[in-house]
This record gives sequence, C-alpha cells and structure tokens, in this order.
Amino acid sequence: MILTTRMKVAKVEPSRRVKGRILIYFEEGNLLKATEKEVLEFSLYPGRVLSGEEEMRLMRAAGLSRSRARAAEMIGARALSRKELCRRLVEKGESEENAAAAADWLEEIGALDDLGYAKSVARHYSALGYGPAKLRDEFYRRGVPRELWEEAMTAETGDSAEAIDRYIAAKLRGKVLDEKLRRRICDGLRRRGFAWEDIKSALRRMDAEYREE
Repeated sequence: MILTTRMKVAKVEPSRRVKGRILIYFEEGNLLKATEKEVLEFSLYPGRVLSGEEEMRLMRAAGLSRSRARAAEMIGARALSRKELCRRLVEKGESEENAAAAADWLEEIGALDDLGYAKSVARHYSALGYGPAKLRDEFYRRGVPRELWEEAMTAETGDSAEAIDRYIAAKLRGKVLDEKLRRRICDGLRRRGFAWEDIKSALRRMDAEYREE
C-alpha cells in the first residue's frame, strides 16, 4: 500500500474466504486486510479519514495481526521450534520483526515452547531406537537451541545400553552370529546415532553371553 497524506475508508466488510479477516477498501483504490481488532482500535467505518500517521500505525497493527494469525495456524498444524516458525513466517512474506513478535506472543500464551518441543523430538526418536547423535542431528535440523539439547535428552531418553541391547536382540533373533552379522549390527547402531564406546560395551556383553551358551 502506498502511503499518502490522508486516506478515506470507502468500505469495510468481512472476508468471504478467511474467517476473522476484515477487508478495508479505501477510496484511493487500496485494500488492507485487517482484523476486528484494528477495526475497533482505529474506529474504521465508511467515510473515516485517516491521517498519514494513523495509516502507518494501522498498517503496522494489521501486519502484526496477520503474522499472529499465520503463526497460530502453523503451530496448530504441527509442533515447531521458534526458529522454524520464524523462518516459515518470513518465507510467507512476513517481516522478521513481525515474525519475532508473533513468536513472542505464542510463547507468552504457552503455545510455543522450545524445551517441550525438544522433549517431544527426543521422546519420538528414542522410542524408535535411535541414539544421542541422531537426536542431536534432529535438534540441529529443527532449530532447537543448543542449550536445551542435554536437558531434553536427559528427561526423555532411556538408557543407551538398554536401547542397544534391544536392537541387537532384534537383529540376532533366529540367526547365527558371524563376523558379517556383527559388522552389520555395528554399522546399524552407528547410523542410529549411538556412541562407539556404548556399542563396544554392548558387543562385549553379547560375546560374553555367547561364550556362556
């Protein structure tokens, strides 16, 4: 929208496509997409004349409302980290300032929580049998702040030894342990993000069990 000295409202009507959106038509031919909040705050009605300063404040307020609505829709569709959310908002055309403000608002109302998100990621991948390195890769990819990684893993992941033992037991079921299978097990555990020291300990336990048998 091009700023002018004064603008006159021609028509105010709800959008037929987007719930909660109000369309503000100006006699100068411009259209502003706003919400009921801006309509009430700026007393918008046909014939209302806005000064240049009022127009600028209205545009900022409408832009922030739009960012909040988009952010709420995104976080409602799937859990996201703050960094992911802000990046997606900017990709949709929101300014970095409005994206950050929308994220702040969601954090204030408890809808956006990086630690809670990190714990859910850790819980999910741990349940699938993945190790700490895989979890750290996912945290990094998803924009989880690094200072939350260890707390999330400590809270939501079980003992690595137990997870490794379960993986090995599943791979050995009904099979004869030979060097080829041993290498495949090692490679699989490394790909799942388990530390080499933990893998070696598990292999020693496995070897001890086979010797006893």
